[in-house]
Amino acid sequence: MHVASPALFALFGGVVASDAYQFQSRVPFHRPQLFRIGAYLDDISSASDGQDDSSSERASTTRPIKGKYPTSYSDGENKANKDPPATSPEPANRPIKGKYPTSYTNGETARDPPVASPVLENSAPPAPRLEDEKLYAEVDASAKLLSTKMSILGRAASCNRGETATAATTAAMLRSVVEMESVGADSPADRDAIRGTWELVYSDTELFRSSPFFMAGRAVCEDGEEADRYDWFCSMHRKALAISTIGTVRQIVSQDRLVSEFETKAGAVPFLSDFAPFQYSGGWPVTIDGAIVSTADITPTEDGSGWEIFMDTVEIKGSNIPLLRGALDAGLNLKSRGLASVLEGTVPQYTTPRPVFETTYLDDDMRISRDQDGKVFVYVKASDSQEPTDYSNIMADLGVGRLLEGLNDNFFKVFI
Repeated sequence: MHVASPALFALFGGVVASDAYQFQSRVPFHRPQLFRIGAYLDDISSASDGQDDSSSERASTTRPIKGKYPTSYSDGENKANKDPPATSPEPANRPIKGKYPTSYTNGETARDPPVASPVLENSAPPAPRLEDEKLYAEVDASAKLLSTKMSILGRAASCNRGETATAATTAAMLRSVVEMESVGADSPADRDAIRGTWELVYSDTELFRSSPFFMAGRAVCEDGEEADRYDWFCSMHRKALAISTIGTVRQIVSQDRLVSEFETKAGAVPFLSDFAPFQYSGGWPVTIDGAIVSTADITPTEDGSGWEIFMDTVEIKGSNIPLLRGALDAGLNLKSRGLASVLEGTVPQYTTPRPVFETTYLDDDMRISRDQDGKVFVYVKASDSQEPTDYSNIMADLGVGRLLEGLNDNFFKVFI
């Protein structure tokens, strides 16, 4: 019979008590519970003394002793080949609890807590640098300018380049134009950005008055009553051509030359019922097409804000009228300089007009110009090309060829 020694139980009780003491630092563990554990171990020791030899022999010679670490056995062996960790003594250099573990019982210091900077805590944020203020101002100005440009383009599209503008729209456009002009343009007539092809998107007067020919006609008139008469004439001229549709209006600007192209089309045969066996109130689906092209020499003004225009020729290009097209292509045009010379020779008071066309705003894609009366013309840049449009590929057939081609493609399906 092998009876567990009371001393062994006492030893195990000490281990359990030691472990309980360590566990108490993490989980509340009251002292009366330790006494109950010790009494329980004593009861086990007394019960083991009353057991017979057979009972002891039947018991496992390597029965583990209950505890936190199952390593000690009744026969003295160690299954895990290691002893349970001994209770660690209190370190000689235990840190003193606090926000920063820097002070120790032996007087050493591991590290110091960060010291708050009095500049960051007690002073106001640094004032922005002058360079930053300039940058912010430039960004704000650019954003505002872009918004104004988009407003101009939107209104111009909604009123057919100004032809259907109401008084309110015209006033709003003028405010936007003045805002753009406040930015200014340094000697725009001498800048490379002004050269290229520009398309007219808005005007507060008749669109054809962007032509050097009509500018020269205005320059002949004196300010005041004569100028008013000229304005009335231009208004009536547009109404007389109400059956026509104005197409693209552009200016091609080169180093010393300005070419104005005014494309238009009109109904060719307005009364179809006179030529057809059925009643129809419309005209033939063909049009008279052409472009009025005016050419002038340009000389920058002394301050570089605009050009002095010297009118040269007026001609019609791209006409689709048979026979007339041949005569026009052969060189039939109006040579205004020859006419001006005749007038100067016969009328002593007459001098060849050289109107000034001023550019009040210019950037890479928009240009705002004014004539001598301050009338507004807004252009957008279509390309950097300085070559006039080639109209030689326009067929002189009143559009009948395109009409027959459409009938064949949609009805007859005859392929040649």
